[in-house]
Amino acid sequence: MFDTVPLHRLLLVLTGWLECRERDAVMYLIAENRLIRRQLGTRRLRLTDADRCRLAIRAVRVGRHRLREIASIATPDTLLRWHRRLVARKWTSRTRSGRRAVLAEIERLVVRMADENPTWGYTRIQGALKNVGHRVGRSTIRRILKAAGLPPVPQRPTSWQTFLKAHWGVIAGGDFFTTEVWTWQGLVTYYTVFVLDLASRRVQILGSTPHPNELFMQQVVRLATAAGDGILVGHRVLICDRDRKWSGAVRRRFW
Repeated sequence: MFDTVPLHRLLLVLTGWLECRERDAVMYLIAENRLIRRQLGTRRLRLTDADRCRLAIRAVRVGRHRLREIASIATPDTLLRWHRRLVARKWTSRTRSGRRAVLAEIERLVVRMADENPTWGYTRIQGALKNVGHRVGRSTIRRILKAAGLPPVPQRPTSWQTFLKAHWGVIAGGDFFTTEVWTWQGLVTYYTVFVLDLASRRVQILGSTPHPNELFMQQVVRLATAAGDGILVGHRVLICDRDRKWSGAVRRRFW
């Protein structure tokens, strides 16, 4: 079996030698610092925040008792005070940055709710924020909206985009596209009518004809509003252009 006693003795000797060397180096640095301090006299050293930070980190590890023997640039109380300020600034910075992030998120929510829901007043927005865990006063909501340039509900304009988002599920769009087809009579234009469901982006072709007359449009209305599979079932708004094919009679048949 290997005898570890000699190894332990060697380690103890080596450790003692290193400690002695370190102690000699520290004593030399102390003497050098005192000499430099004596040369400076009453003049104060100009320390940066980074300098104070480095000294404070080292000082707290050394301890007050040992600092009384070796500290020459500042007193132990000053060094430890710098360390306390460093710790306080760290936690204060975290708190402020976290609070700023929360406030920014609340402001974004308030503006988004007001944009997407133009009929919501301060109390309604306050309740919606409470549902997601934010307690905000009506005056704060009013201040945020005012800063964003959004007036109170009666004066708040409703944009076309806001209207579409608010009624997305009940709006559809209808239109025609044309296709040129060669026939034995020559080049014939076919008119194809389609309807787009805005919410699902589903498109349904309702018919195609070279003669989009009243009879054809009546068939289009029947297909679009057919119970069960008609694309306009459940919709309340159909957006179309001013093409004469969407005549008043056709529009009345839809609803």
